[in-house]
Amino acid sequence: MGKNGSSAQDLWKYIRSYLTVYLPRIRGLSPRTIESYRESISMFCLFLKEANKIDFSKISFDLVTRDTVMKFVQSLRERGCGASTCNLRLSSLKSLLKYCADEDIGLYAIYQDARRVPQMKASRTPVQYMSEAAVKALLAQPDPKTAKGMRNRMIMILLYDAGVRVQELVDLKVSDLQLQAKNPFIIVTGKGSKTRSVPLMDKTVAHLREYLRRFHSRSSDDLKQPLLYSFRSGAPNKLSTDTVGVMLKNCARSARRTCSDVPERVHPHLFRHTRAMDLYRAGMPLSYIAEFLGHASMNTTDIYASATVEMLREALEKADPDLAREIPLWKDEESLKKLCGL
Repeated sequence: MGKNGSSAQDLWKYIRSYLTVYLPRIRGLSPRTIESYRESISMFCLFLKEANKIDFSKISFDLVTRDTVMKFVQSLRERGCGASTCNLRLSSLKSLLKYCADEDIGLYAIYQDARRVPQMKASRTPVQYMSEAAVKALLAQPDPKTAKGMRNRMIMILLYDAGVRVQELVDLKVSDLQLQAKNPFIIVTGKGSKTRSVPLMDKTVAHLREYLRRFHSRSSDDLKQPLLYSFRSGAPNKLSTDTVGVMLKNCARSARRTCSDVPERVHPHLFRHTRAMDLYRAGMPLSYIAEFLGHASMNTTDIYASATVEMLREALEKADPDLAREIPLWKDEESLKKLCGL
């Protein structure tokens, strides 16, 4: 029994209930997210084991201090982990300790001690997104006259217009489409099994109706089928996220032959970033974008709150119309930002 009145068995008991009960049943997190928490906790326990040269069975709350948590983060940095990765591991650990403190008031001092460990300052990299020309070039690659081409074009249209994650996309069922509503929308099931309604543009609705006529022309028994599928063993099966990724990679390779704007690496999330940036540049408030994307925290959406070169140029030209008729004072993005004091 340690000085806090908690044995090693208590620590492992709380870890087990945290991972198997609290995260999945109370917080409703996805298996993938829970696995990330599990990995962070495992890494910390392994660090305590090696640093103290003891068996796992001997690890207790007595070893969890502000100093050991800081040394754990430092060890991650020494192994080459970036600041964002270190912060993710630290947040997972703090979350566990908060849960333990809520379960046992005697552990609150340990949580408060670890809570004081600051997160590392991570440099913010600009959000990668595509130009309008690049999106059009990608959409032009699939041949809509063929079944596979129509499906692949529908995938890209939904990735962009609905701004869905690739897992959300492949999880869509026919019943998730609400095309008969006054303002058509789709019901998207996101992280933690949370659902949200995403409005659709008229063009997307038209494409969906055409797609449904070809791929889902049977009775209402079809409603529970995956919206996007391929045939395996004679039956429709929902697409895998890897299948979507490979398709986009192939389309990008072809599109770059005619459009230099198409990035070297095109992946599903790039469409989501592009849609968010287009909405932001069009003047949509970040709070609306957060709801549209299904972000649990506004902090996640803040990555889009940075002025693009086009936005800076337009702002300068509005401030001084004559500027538009003169030779620009900037040669590139960095020069323009310096001109604006950024």
